[in-house]
Amino acid sequence: MKSTTMHATATALVLMSTLGLEPASAAPGGGATDEQRWKAECSSCHVAYPPKLLSAQTWRRLMGGLDKHFGTDASIEPASEAAIGAYLEQNAGRKRGLEATTLRITDTPWFRREHDEVAPAVWTKPAVKSASNCGACHTAADSGDFRERNIRIPR
Repeated sequence: MKSTTMHATATALVLMSTLGLEPASAAPGGGATDEQRWKAECSSCHVAYPPKLLSAQTWRRLMGGLDKHFGTDASIEPASEAAIGAYLEQNAGRKRGLEATTLRITDTPWFRREHDEVAPAVWTKPAVKSASNCGACHTAADSGDFRERNIRIPR
């Protein structure tokens, strides 16, 4: 079965190449995909928060105010802003409770429910500093993995 799948994949790639097409994981012209742009831009300062953590409307508001991004000017070139914004909106969460009155993920009802058992003192530990520092406790946060088995609360 593996060799059949590998053969089919190889055949598809050869056909795509012959037709001048590129795999979905690559951007046209061989440039970065919108997902890669999002990951590179956002993770240069903090964890690139998965798009599903906020609604499309909230991502739109957040991207529209990058010049005042939580007290920092996080402006990026307009083409990247548009591409990243579109990526975030297309992959945004669709569950109830993701709309926040502010742009902070930590203010969403979902976040508060997920972290209700976390003692307030945890957020102020030197290794944590704030609720927005996901990587302090979620050891695989940089890859978008927030499963409980990967949680290690610093002492």
